[in-house]
Amino acid sequence: MTSLIDVIFLLLLFFMLSSTFSKFAEVELSAAGSGAGQAQGETRPMFLRLGAAELSLNGRDVALEALQDTVRGDMPEAGEQPLLISLQDGVSSQRLIDLLGVLRGVGNLSVTVLGAS
Repeated sequence: MTSLIDVIFLLLLFFMLSSTFSKFAEVELSAAGSGAGQAQGETRPMFLRLGAAELSLNGRDVALEALQDTVRGDMPEAGEQPLLISLQDGVSSQRLIDLLGVLRGVGNLSVTVLGAS
């Protein structure tokens, strides 16, 4: 018969060796809610439509690889730029995470995910 302390020690070793201590990348999400509308002097938000295979920014088709440069080109020089993301039917969560990972490299961007349309 095995003593209880041996079993506890083996379980402790197992969980310590099987777990990871690295911090996973975090993606910040903000859900759309009711608001008071656009105030005077605020920049107009950019609109990004994400489909299963297509991606369009303000009505123009864009490749995912070129999205950072396109967003930076459309942003004003100062201030935070709001970006609204509309999800079409059939979009996987991995595609949304890939998009948010690309957008993470753009500074001064406030991303809001609207949901499926």
